Amino acid sequence: MMNAAIRLRQAVLRRVVLRRVVRLLFLVGAVLLTPAARAAEVDLLLVLAADVSRSIDAAKFQLQRDGYTAAVADARVLDIIRSGRNGRIGLTFIEWSGIGAQRIVVDWMTVGDAASAKDFGDRLLEMPRSFADRTSISGAIEFSMAQLARAPFSARRQTIDISGDGTNNSGRDVTELRDQAVAKGITINGLAILSETPLPWNPEHTNPPGGLDQYYRTNVIGGPSAFVMVAKNFESFGEAIISKLIAEVAQAGEKGRGSEGDPQARQTAAR
Repeated sequence: MMNAAIRLRQAVLRRVVLRRVVRLLFLVGAVLLTPAARAAEVDLLLVLAADVSRSIDAAKFQLQRDGYTAAVADARVLDIIRSGRNGRIGLTFIEWSGIGAQRIVVDWMTVGDAASAKDFGDRLLEMPRSFADRTSISGAIEFSMAQLARAPFSARRQTIDISGDGTNNSGRDVTELRDQAVAKGITINGLAILSETPLPWNPEHTNPPGGLDQYYRTNVIGGPSAFVMVAKNFESFGEAIISKLIAEVAQAGEKGRGSEGDPQARQTAAR
C-alpha cells in the first residue's frame, strides 16, 4: 500500500515537472523566435525588373545601371524607407529580355540605410549584362512573381517595378500575366522610357500609337494604386527612378485608391 502511494506521488511529480519543462521551452522558443520573425518583416517587397532587350544599346544599359544604383542610395529614398514601420524594404534586381531570358542580378536583400544601399549598388555595378534579345514583358512579370513567392522576407505590400523602352513582342500576352499578378495581390508599376527616334526596323515597338506610357497604362500596370511614370529619355532615367521609388515606398503603408492611385504619381517624372 505504501509503495503504491509513493509510486502515485512520483508519477504526479513527474507530470508536474514535465508540464513546467514544456512551458519553459515554449517561453524560451517565443523569446528566441519573436526577434527572428520581426527581423524578417519589411515594409515592402520590391522587384526591380529592368529591360535589357536589344533596343537597349550599351550606353542606355549603363545609364540604367547607374540610375538604379544612384536612386537606391539617394537620401530622399532612404529617408522615406526609414520612415516606414520596419524602416527597411526587401529588394531584388532582375534583368529581362525575350522568352526565358530573365536573370537575378542582385538577389533578395534588405535596404534601410546608406550601408545596405551601397552594398546593393556595388553588387549591381559589378555584374555583367544578362541578355540582348527580344522584349517579353509578360516573361518579366511571370519571373518576378516567382521571385516574390521565394522571398525570405514578409511584407503587407508586394510590388513589381517594370522599366522598359518598348512593347511586349515576345512570349505570352502581357495582360494575362498582369491579371494573374493582380489576382495575387501584387501591384505592377511601370517606368516607360521614351525614344525620340523610332527603331528603323520596328517603329511601333518603341513608339506605339498613343505613346509608350499609354501602352503601359493599358497593358502592363495593375493592382492597388498602380501608376506609370515617364522618363523622357535615358538621360533623365535616374531622376525618374528616384521619383518612382519614393512613390512606391510611400505607398507601402497606404491602402489602395484604385487602379492608377494618386494622380500626382502619374505625372511625368522627368523632363
